[in-house]
Amino acid sequence: MPRNLDLTALRSFVAVADTGGVTRAAGILNLTQSAVSMQLKRLEESLDIALLDRSARTIALTPAGEQMLGFARSMLKINDEALSRLTATEFEGELKLGVPHDVIYPTVPAVLRQFAAEFPRMQVRLISAPTRKLLAMFGRGEIDLIITTEETCGPGGRVLAELPLLWIGAVDGQSWRKSPLPVAFCNNCIFRSGVLQALNEKGLQWHMAVDSEMDNAVEAAVSADLAVHVALKGSLPPHTEVIDHGGALPTLKPQNINLYVLKPEDHPSTAMAEIIARCYAAQPTMPQMAMA
Repeated sequence: MPRNLDLTALRSFVAVADTGGVTRAAGILNLTQSAVSMQLKRLEESLDIALLDRSARTIALTPAGEQMLGFARSMLKINDEALSRLTATEFEGELKLGVPHDVIYPTVPAVLRQFAAEFPRMQVRLISAPTRKLLAMFGRGEIDLIITTEETCGPGGRVLAELPLLWIGAVDGQSWRKSPLPVAFCNNCIFRSGVLQALNEKGLQWHMAVDSEMDNAVEAAVSADLAVHVALKGSLPPHTEVIDHGGALPTLKPQNINLYVLKPEDHPSTAMAEIIARCYAAQPTMPQMAMA
């Protein structure tokens, strides 16, 4: 049956090793000398190993004690960090994270899961809105962190990834062959103006088959082969596929996935930002980028 080491005894052992004596260690720990000595004795008895060499005037570590010191420091560090994260009142409250709906998957669920594990007393409110709306909310100080999809990156932003913007349509769809080309967009889609400009520059006629405020209306029309749309690589809606148009449609500019943090000095916000960066870096098609 596995045995457990006494963390209190380990703390006394580390204090004695650091100060070179029981008296000074007892003062640091606010314990009596006899209490510290008893804890050291119990620790050595539980291991059946001498950790301290008491033959000289100054207590020294035995070879086993030197090895144990590293383990003890690591165990105490984990213990103290866990207590701090789980009980510290500065890690209580709510954090607002804004993300456009088309880039929630596959990364954001992993972000939320990791943050909840590290900061269980923090509540995260996930706000899904188009990039333009998120930027406006962020500018008014209404949201703590936002992930955006943009052609460039604004001041203070961090580029998490650069992804191709692709033409998409229904599985085995034929809408992309029609002229004028039927396109579907939300009226607040960040990609809309650039895509329409690319069509005009290529000299292709098009018509707005779906002009909606709702993303699911656009997705329904595209999956029904009533129109074409665009999506970032790795973020295709259900029942759609990348159009293999062979150059019939214009090549679109790649887009950034950016991160903005309202209060970088706030520890939970900083922790959330680093978790987001790690999760995006872990995606094979999403290499981590430098600060903008």
